[in-house]
Amino acid sequence: MIYSFLQNADTAITVSFKNEISKEVNENVSSFTAAAEAENIRGVIEYIPAFSSLTVVYNPCVISSARLKRRLKGILKHLKASSSFTPVLYEIPVCYDGEFAPDMSNVINHTGLTKKEIISLHSGRDYLIYMLGFLPGFAYLGGMDSRLSTPRLETPRLEITGGSVGIGGDQTGIYPVSSPGGWQLIGKTPVQVYRKGSESPILYRAGDYIRFVPVSEQEYTEIEKKVALGEYEIKGQEVNR
Repeated sequence: MIYSFLQNADTAITVSFKNEISKEVNENVSSFTAAAEAENIRGVIEYIPAFSSLTVVYNPCVISSARLKRRLKGILKHLKASSSFTPVLYEIPVCYDGEFAPDMSNVINHTGLTKKEIISLHSGRDYLIYMLGFLPGFAYLGGMDSRLSTPRLETPRLEITGGSVGIGGDQTGIYPVSSPGGWQLIGKTPVQVYRKGSESPILYRAGDYIRFVPVSEQEYTEIEKKVALGEYEIKGQEVNR
């Protein structure tokens, strides 16, 4: 396993693996994150996984950079990509109809696909969450079918409502909260993937998987009501890699 350390000022160390976006490298990141968290290293404040690296934020008054690096190297020495992290698959209901998909016609015109084909391709695979960023709970997903690739809007919207599902170039994702954005919106989920103030505010972790499940407008409304009453819960299932 190839890796390198980068000191970020006095309070963070970034451990980088191969400089590439791939499932193999990201699995190393996820496994390393899980193994490091399990060590409960005194002085570590936060672990921030990315596509091919993990940044470890720490309190230098509690643990020195040199000592932290020694601890991290010890974890890496005995790390196996498949041993420390078990990914979970979350099925996210999405309505691809009407007002929930304001840019569906753009994607149809650009790709030459029918609406039915777009929905089938978009919901027909499991997406690896490479990292979280940009917004709380915004998942950078890998694995979208290249036939769905559509450029971002020339003029971004000033506000996109939380739950909107869009395509931006070669990627797809869910806007967890209302935000400006330029992705082509093809659907919306009634599920709150980010719940501010909750003990675990983000539904998923980097390294988990998302599967989009098409629902009708009626089903969307029914789920939305259950979410508001706290009667709807997405339970993930472990994935054997």
